[in-house]
Amino acid sequence: MNYSATKIGSTLLAISSVWLLTGCSAYFHQPTRTQSARLGEETAITAELRKLPAPQEKIVAAVYKFRDQTGQYKQTETGSGFSNAISQGTTNMLLKALEESGWFVPIERENFANLQTERRIFAQNKNQADVLPALLVAGVILEGGIVSYDANTITGGAGLRFFGTGGSSQYRQDRVTVYLRAVATKSGKILKTVYTSKTILSQAIDAGTFRYVSFKKLLEVETGYATNEPAQMAVTEAIEKAVKSLILEGIQDNLWAVDGKSAEQAEQMLAAYEREKTEMSQTDIHGARNTVEPSRLTIQPYASAWRYYGDFATAGFRTGYGVTADVYLSNSFGIQLNAGVGTIASDRRFSCPVSTLHGNLIYRSLPFRKITPLVYAGVGLIAYRVGSSPVDVRGKQYVLLNGGVGAEYAINRVVGLRTTFDYQQPMTDALDGIKSGKYNDYYLRGSVGLSFYLGRSTRQVPSLYH
Repeated sequence: MNYSATKIGSTLLAISSVWLLTGCSAYFHQPTRTQSARLGEETAITAELRKLPAPQEKIVAAVYKFRDQTGQYKQTETGSGFSNAISQGTTNMLLKALEESGWFVPIERENFANLQTERRIFAQNKNQADVLPALLVAGVILEGGIVSYDANTITGGAGLRFFGTGGSSQYRQDRVTVYLRAVATKSGKILKTVYTSKTILSQAIDAGTFRYVSFKKLLEVETGYATNEPAQMAVTEAIEKAVKSLILEGIQDNLWAVDGKSAEQAEQMLAAYEREKTEMSQTDIHGARNTVEPSRLTIQPYASAWRYYGDFATAGFRTGYGVTADVYLSNSFGIQLNAGVGTIASDRRFSCPVSTLHGNLIYRSLPFRKITPLVYAGVGLIAYRVGSSPVDVRGKQYVLLNGGVGAEYAINRVVGLRTTFDYQQPMTDALDGIKSGKYNDYYLRGSVGLSFYLGRSTRQVPSLYH
């Protein structure tokens, strides 16, 4: 027993260590010394901004104020602190994004009083007021700001410990939302409004062991790390995405034009942008997306494992097989017919081949997703088999109740993978030939198999919000 516990504990520690170290850049780059200043990191959208098609003529744009409008304070373990959760320098981020895009000529308006003061000083000192050039006039004013910072939109974790050895992980996701609009200077008309969002991930992973290796000798090992995605980088990426979207939608609505040499590139980008918008209409706030059309008929051959609990002291484990047919009356609800073959047994004391037939009601909660949970329940019949044929059921027969859960993964439009686990309760205590105790015999069954989809719906996958 001690050897087994030690072996299991060592295995868990090895698994935890591999889990901790694999792909963890932060773990191998832990700061042990001071670092020199460096250029700012770029986001994934920065490179996309630079690849935008060239404009026919750059747009002179003014940004007076683009700030945090949430007033959100940083969350701490004891509540909220007095530091803002979002950078207050978002105007600078927007101006940088406008410059990177190559579509705008940003002009100074946030600190316009400082600019006017310097121009007056220059004119007085140089006596060149008559030759001082006029300031540029913005054709477009860009307004908006950070309108939402949602903390803890998703939190969770997982862990496993055995005899003081194991590991755990925790994560938290926040979300920041940006609105950006373009206003025509001459008319005051709002030309276009876009909004984007970006999640902010924080996670912690640790592994360790705490156990006595011998009398009065205690071994304790711990390792781990935590990473927090910088909120400033998330806000920058959301702003850059808003600028890119504003440019593309302006091209689409003929608010501004691309250079003739970039027309083909613009068409490709607009097509990609339309696909992205379609995908987002089918995506919820947690990133889950409707991607498949639910089938009306599913056929699933499967292999199963049976665990029997009866009046004998020991339980038995056997294997089996079967086939399931699901006919869905709606996208979520359907009728299931399940025929199976297996063996109920209690080690060497009792073993009997059986065939089962079930009629169930089945519910799939996420019919338009690639992975959907399944819940089913119903009644059935279990019969002793006399010969080797699955349908040779001349032996005893009993009614049973059953219920189970499962999950199905749609590999493509034709085939998927399904796994289930169900509880089977025959309405008799004599299933194993012995009547003893207060409770009826029962068995558990797990199965895995391929699902073949027939009668797929031809209609479009619905939006999550329409």
